[in-house]
Amino acid sequence: MASGHGSSPLPRGGRDGIYHKERDPPPPRCRTICSLPDVCPKEPTGEGRGLCDGPSVVAEHDRWTVYSSKVNLPAALNDPRLAKRESDFFTKTWGLDFAETEVMPSFYLPNITREHFGPYLQEMAQRERIHERCKTICPNKDDVDAVSSITTNHDKSRAELEQVPKIFMKPDFALEDPATFNAVLPWSHFNSAGGKSSRDVASSKLLQEKLSHYLDVVEVSIARQISLRSEAFFHAMSSQHELQDRLEETQRAVAVLRGRTAAIDRVMCQGPLRAVRTALTRNNCVKLHNKLKLMAAVHQTQPTVQLLLSTSEFVGALELISTTKEVLQQELQGIHSFRHLGSQLCELEKLIDKMMVEDFSMYARSDLNRSLKDEPLVLEKVHNPNAASQKERLESLVFGLLRQRKLDFLDIYSEEMILAAKAIVSQCVAENVLLIEDIDTEVVTKLADQMRLMTFPQWFELLKTVFESFLLFLQKIKATLSVIKNVVLEVLASNQRNRLLEEAGSAPPVQEAPDGLSLLQGEAELAYLTHEGLFISDALNEASRIQQSRAEADGSESASGATESFVSREQSFMSGDNMMPSDLELNRVINNIQELLHTASDVSHDRCVKVLTARAKDGSLERLSSAEFVCLSRAVEGFVRDTEELCGRRSVSLRGALQSQANRFVHRFHEERKTKLSLLLDNERWKQAEVPSEFQDLVNSIADGRITLPERKIPGPEDRKPTEFLLVNGQKYAVIGTVLLLIRIFLEYCQCVNDIPSIATDMLTRLSDLLKHFNSRSCQLVLGAGALQVVGLKTITTKNLALASRCLQLVVHYIPIIRAHFETKLQPKQFSVLRHFDHITKDYNDHIAEISAKLVAIMDSLFEKVLSKYEVKAPMPSACFRNVCKQMAKMHEAISELLPEEQTQMLFLRINASFKLHLKRQLARLGVVNDGGPQNG
Repeated sequence: MASGHGSSPLPRGGRDGIYHKERDPPPPRCRTICSLPDVCPKEPTGEGRGLCDGPSVVAEHDRWTVYSSKVNLPAALNDPRLAKRESDFFTKTWGLDFAETEVMPSFYLPNITREHFGPYLQEMAQRERIHERCKTICPNKDDVDAVSSITTNHDKSRAELEQVPKIFMKPDFALEDPATFNAVLPWSHFNSAGGKSSRDVASSKLLQEKLSHYLDVVEVSIARQISLRSEAFFHAMSSQHELQDRLEETQRAVAVLRGRTAAIDRVMCQGPLRAVRTALTRNNCVKLHNKLKLMAAVHQTQPTVQLLLSTSEFVGALELISTTKEVLQQELQGIHSFRHLGSQLCELEKLIDKMMVEDFSMYARSDLNRSLKDEPLVLEKVHNPNAASQKERLESLVFGLLRQRKLDFLDIYSEEMILAAKAIVSQCVAENVLLIEDIDTEVVTKLADQMRLMTFPQWFELLKTVFESFLLFLQKIKATLSVIKNVVLEVLASNQRNRLLEEAGSAPPVQEAPDGLSLLQGEAELAYLTHEGLFISDALNEASRIQQSRAEADGSESASGATESFVSREQSFMSGDNMMPSDLELNRVINNIQELLHTASDVSHDRCVKVLTARAKDGSLERLSSAEFVCLSRAVEGFVRDTEELCGRRSVSLRGALQSQANRFVHRFHEERKTKLSLLLDNERWKQAEVPSEFQDLVNSIADGRITLPERKIPGPEDRKPTEFLLVNGQKYAVIGTVLLLIRIFLEYCQCVNDIPSIATDMLTRLSDLLKHFNSRSCQLVLGAGALQVVGLKTITTKNLALASRCLQLVVHYIPIIRAHFETKLQPKQFSVLRHFDHITKDYNDHIAEISAKLVAIMDSLFEKVLSKYEVKAPMPSACFRNVCKQMAKMHEAISELLPEEQTQMLFLRINASFKLHLKRQLARLGVVNDGGPQNG
């Protein structure tokens, strides 16, 4: 506990202004023996060492002395709660953790080790050895006496203490215990009957004296022990006084140190700390002000969203809601007043979704149902002059629906498109019916019935009106879908640009961003939220102006950083990367747009098919003339071609319906002409007919390669007279009237094929059937002699047979021409049907051969009949041969003008051969031998 003597209570200042503690001077070689203090301690006077005016380390208010102690010294120094005795002194004032705190060693005090005491120990070692040797050789007399007296007193006190019962020496001695109390005060020696007898009084006095004796023995022993340790006790008291003096010096030094520290704090620390505190307070106020502005902007979110929705600014409203939700989650999280705003914004977002779907449905309905004859494809202005254009409105709706991933909006447009297509047909029919006075709409209410009451020209005008309306309808749909497709392509391109920016941003930056970047971003976001205008672009421009003004004040370097920050902020505001669909979904939407255009084409064709089938229900289309059906076919083909060019899809429904009607038309067309041909053949008398000039012109046009029906000429005075023969490539053909009409009929077939190429196959089959019918029916009437019963001919003459053969030859002449014409109208895979013409040609040639054989057979039967009566007698020539020559002359006269010369020559050669054969047989039967005599003829 002792410290070096002579140490100054106050530290001295060094040259550098730092106070250093003085080192203790080296100890003197001879130290004087300090006398023990007085037995009764005195109050320290503190002469020359008065306490300073500063605060005390031990007590802040009252001066502490040894008399201020309320307990004895062992109780003050021995605290059973602590392991170290000296720690209680400090922990009593500064807390239990004071002594546990690790104190950093001073940098200005040397580290004292055992080597520092080496010289002193070497110097004092010799003296200590001499002193110890002297003590053992010559002990002190007082010490010997003291030891002997202590030993004697100790034995005596032990003997006296042994007189005290052991119960008083037990550590658990307690009079509260009944057993202990009865052992110390044996009440059994006293009379318990009541009252005090002399014996009880004597016993109590004896017990009292015994206990007093025990107390005296103990007190004497304690006094003896105290007297033996008085020197150590007084030494402790003196040490306590010295400790008190040292504490006073320490108190004064601490007071001086505190004063200087307070001066340093006042001069050097309070001002800068106040400046730092003020700056922090200002930054906190700025943050609080921005936070309050942000809260005010967030508070105005719902009114702003309602204002944006009133102008159909769906994208801006959704962006504002998204940004507000992000601000609530990041910067305003935990604010009690906004605890319900997040759920309200979610509900508002769902409401906007419904509004966008309903608005898109209304837009599609109004856009598809309006007339386009006097209006552009996309209206530039709606009824409200302050509203955005229809195109911008549509783009805003599509962008908002894409942002909310409502990718089924095309289904809504498809449903409205189907309803609008139905309305177009109803409107066209109603408008045309109003112009027709013969139709009473109150009586005939159904549209199909009204259409069937129209004449063909009226219905055809209606059909053309429907076609025009649907073409305008498809143009309108294509324009609308192109706007939607452009929006989807812009979003797709934006996603790709953002992906490239993210990939570029993921690379390590070349230079760190300036410190104010986050503040500028916050200002951009705050400007976006607090803007009071209608459009989001104005808010972004405002934020850009704020950042540019800041950048100009801070310098070009910070200006570039602020501009880049704003660009990234604008992209994050307007792109909506987290909500936008993926590239795969956007490509699927683009495909759906194209499919929707194809669906529009199919729907238009289906509605036109309804108009066509409603008219054809009563068979009116089947009764059309070829010219009318050709007009209908051309109109349908033109509409199909226009829709195919417009929509890029080859719809088959209307073509199929037209093909079905064409098949019915072909069937009726063929049946009419077949019936007409049958009637002509049944009434044909098989006589040579005159050839009108128009039929000759028709044949001449065929010879020139024009396989079409010429326009009918109005008969005039300059018309040529009919001729007897039909000239075909310089050859004369004697024909009947039915063949002339047959030529015109198959030209009508060719004309239909020219006008309706799709029915070429069916028409070829029907024309083949017609030619076969003419061949078979003519065979039945002529060769089969059916004309005898049908027409009433008396007989079938050779002239009838020759005329029929020449007519068949004329038809055979035109079959290759008809074949070549149909070959140009067929596809290569359809050429197999041309074999019908080969079969027909073979049938016709067989028929011609049968007629020739019939002519030969007629003469053959004549020869057999006449020569059977021949006899070899005069006169010569005989009547039989004269008859044969007469019949031959008649036959030649009948067929020579009808058949060509080559055929006539071949026919008579066959007849001559037949005559010779019959003559030879008759001569052989008569027994005439060719012996050169006159009987041989």
